[in-house]
Amino acid sequence: MAVDTAGTVEIRGALARLRRTTGLPVAFGGLVEPGRPQMRISELSGTATAALRSLAVISGSGLGGKAVALARPCAVTDYSSSRQISHEYDLPVAAEGLRAIVAVPVVVRRRVRGVLYGALRTAQPLGDRTLSAAVDAARDVEQALVVQDEAQGLVEASQAAHTVDPVGREQVREAHAALRALAPRITDPALRAELLDACGLLAPRAPAEDIGLAPRELDVLACVAAGATNAVAAERLGLRPETVKGYLRSAMRRLGAHTRGEAVVAARRAGVLP
Repeated sequence: MAVDTAGTVEIRGALARLRRTTGLPVAFGGLVEPGRPQMRISELSGTATAALRSLAVISGSGLGGKAVALARPCAVTDYSSSRQISHEYDLPVAAEGLRAIVAVPVVVRRRVRGVLYGALRTAQPLGDRTLSAAVDAARDVEQALVVQDEAQGLVEASQAAHTVDPVGREQVREAHAALRALAPRITDPALRAELLDACGLLAPRAPAEDIGLAPRELDVLACVAAGATNAVAAERLGLRPETVKGYLRSAMRRLGAHTRGEAVVAARRAGVLP
């Protein structure tokens, strides 16, 4: 079974934010295992024991399994005595001393990808503020996973389209531009580096710095090479149009080009664009 390292990093960060914003003493969670009707608790924050570590939670079982099956948040005031859930996991929950618990699913494109839990060691209702914070933390993970999915899809598409025919070449250029635009939005450094390495596979002949191009200048050139206007490039890169113009002028100067088209041609000849 492949481990989704980037997804696990996002879960870990969300749990830390959840505890920080709510004051909950314990938070934990994990990802749904690909191709299996269960999620595995891999990340613990604030726990006193290892009782919950690597616990496999079957869809429909317990509080987290119920959240997975219904694809919506679920909460109990006192886990051990609740009649709203099944009790397959009472022993590890009791070993950690947890009572009031909320479980929020991470849902991406209508598919549950993970669960975040927040918990108290006392039996009391969890307030609306706590429940809202748990939902917000799950939404953060969902957005990060969407970006990661897009990045993976672009990498796969660019690899499939890396052929010598004109249509394939245009697809490679579009994928290269999309990957360059997506990389700054990736919060996980390892995944961001992997994404930029994929860009390098599409234009492997020379690093951009070898010809004096800054990363953002290359980002702009990649968008221009894919046919984007300055306004569209600005939207893709999260920049102001004036900033895009500045990067483009600087890139043209470094490449000795007088027009944007000449800059793209020069960058391709130098091997920094596909």
